[in-house]
Amino acid sequence: MKVVILAGGFGSRLGHVTELIPKPMVEVGGRPIIWHIMKIYASYGFNEFVIALGYKGNIIKDYFHKLQSYNSDFTVDTATGEITYHNNNIDHWKVTLVDTGLETLKGGRIKRLENYLDDINMLTYGDGVANINIKDLVNFHKRHGKLVTITGVKPPSMFGEVIEKEGLVLSFEEKPQTSHGLINGGYMVFNKEMLQYLSADVNCDFEFGALEKLAEEREVMTYMHEGFWECADTVRDVNHLNKLWETNKAEWKLWN
Repeated sequence: MKVVILAGGFGSRLGHVTELIPKPMVEVGGRPIIWHIMKIYASYGFNEFVIALGYKGNIIKDYFHKLQSYNSDFTVDTATGEITYHNNNIDHWKVTLVDTGLETLKGGRIKRLENYLDDINMLTYGDGVANINIKDLVNFHKRHGKLVTITGVKPPSMFGEVIEKEGLVLSFEEKPQTSHGLINGGYMVFNKEMLQYLSADVNCDFEFGALEKLAEEREVMTYMHEGFWECADTVRDVNHLNKLWETNKAEWKLWN
């Protein structure tokens, strides 16, 4: 089962921070937030990732190309170029990095990954961390038989909202005032048939397009997550996540 991470957006709410790096490379505890997300999945045994690149994607490519060097002490023999690593801080992941276009919306990005996907896949955004039980999420998806599962979380009020009844997604509301107070927090699971609702067109959206259509057809279910969830959407968010990490209160840290 592949884990798709959408990592191509501009991250405009982070202001000057993303002038130099893409949003998924914003650091929490000295590591890019995309690394934290991948560690969450890997802690449940899901180690194959497909990353949809766009804005400053070469920075993300460079990071994974040199990941072992970044995470280890090593000796370089400058005469031969041979590198000897001295510790075992190695993440045993298989990471496929795909350039899905600079301006492409999320639906188009997902569609452009089609050749790399399995019959059932996971999908999340490159900025959100949670103490979610991934195996429970996957089992929930397999039991209900619908095409898509989203994870419903309690949001800050600035986000859109998922309208659901007994787990079945009815619609998606942007900038709600009241109601259930749930948003799509990422950590989704989908059957590959979902790609029939998408196109590789640069303007093909996901939430306000394919998911709306799928919800109308009663093909989206909500996995309720009442634990920790937060995304690095603003500088304030990033600072808060770093404070949690530094004070050993990072509830999303599911690994040793």
